[in-house]
Amino acid sequence: MLKIPCVLMRGGTSKGPVILASDLPANVEERDAVLLGLMGAGHELEIDGIGGGSPQTSKVAIVSPSQHPDADVDYLFVQVMVNERRVDTTPNCGNMLCAVGPFAIEKGLVSATCPVTTVRIRNLNTGTLVDAEVQTPDGRVTYEGDTHIDGVPGTAAPLGLTFLNSAGCKTGKLLPTGNVIDRIDEVEVTCIDMAMPMMLIDATQLGKTGYEKPAELEADRAFMARLEHLRRQAGRAMGLGDVADKVIPKPVLLSKPHAGGTISVRYFMPHACHRSLAITGSIGISTATRIENSVAHRVMAGQPKMPYTNIIDIEHPGGKISVSLTNDSHEIEKTRAAVIRTCRKLFEGVVCVPDAVIPAVI
Repeated sequence: MLKIPCVLMRGGTSKGPVILASDLPANVEERDAVLLGLMGAGHELEIDGIGGGSPQTSKVAIVSPSQHPDADVDYLFVQVMVNERRVDTTPNCGNMLCAVGPFAIEKGLVSATCPVTTVRIRNLNTGTLVDAEVQTPDGRVTYEGDTHIDGVPGTAAPLGLTFLNSAGCKTGKLLPTGNVIDRIDEVEVTCIDMAMPMMLIDATQLGKTGYEKPAELEADRAFMARLEHLRRQAGRAMGLGDVADKVIPKPVLLSKPHAGGTISVRYFMPHACHRSLAITGSIGISTATRIENSVAHRVMAGQPKMPYTNIIDIEHPGGKISVSLTNDSHEIEKTRAAVIRTCRKLFEGVVCVPDAVIPAVI
């Protein structure tokens, strides 16, 4: 029986184990096999592991000291498939990112300062740098506080995330196709790569209001099949190749706000609708609202004119998330986005993995 030290953490609206890279096999195939066994992948409930049976709760964060001159720690995100025995390390996850700073401080990878410690994190999936501001009164991480985020019950200490260089994180371009609008099977979409490669669609173009509940959208098999068909074509157009076995690009339905926000979204992961919204998704969507004639910009058109603000309030199935955009230049690619999130340590110890998972890949 393998015993892997780990800390189970809620990061934003996601949950999963956070593990030191040094506590996992260095060989990638062996590492992935351990993670599949650890999470119980291949079963809808992940009943034989610590996964939660949902894409939001079947995630792993792997943390290590960084050799990058501008970063304190490295973070590799692993999306473990629920019903399949495979993992995907192509995307970043901003929600699990929330857990990396506190974990790094508690593991001694970063020295705490009082009352706030800024941890510079390099995401290995995308090369993105992110500053995490962790509450450390008395030089120790605190998880308790009065901050509430939609999609999570109760309150916790605030944790600020500022994404520093998110444009073109996977493709090298903010607009990978070179166009603000592309037509795929007569559907107009915006393909954007800002923190997360995404395909943005006006919900009405697919016969939806954009206010449907996630389960309602998932139950519409014809709609889900069409969305996947569009996503695969968008992936090729974005230079990502065959994305059938990848979780990027993410398809996103956009609609006008109906609860006082800036825009309303339904974000897919990509084969299930997120019960709230990925942080990386919120970065790209908010940036798209600033791109003239993009799908996001068009959806906002016709609304009552509001005073210009750098705050974009994105409505999602679990409530709303606010993104602050700043830019010291006229180049949209240099936009910096910041969000306030929370995280919580749920338990720490060792997770047991059957020895049999390793011989399977040797």
